[in-house]
Amino acid sequence: MKWEYKAVKVGATGLMGGKVDDAKLERTMNELGAQGWELGATFDTDVAGGGTRDIVVIFKRPKS
Repeated sequence: MKWEYKAVKVGATGLMGGKVDDAKLERTMNELGAQGWELGATFDTDVAGGGTRDIVVIFKRPKS
């Protein structure tokens, strides 16, 4: 089976980062899930001092 992938970046806010808009993240995940995308992995990108700059969400689905 062949796969296609999609990476979505959700920015964190705040002076040092770290605050993610949960509602936006959930909306994005539900929209992509309705299109057949499956969550594959997530990770954050750090900034100095331990804050989070972005959350990266990786989706996959069978390639048609």
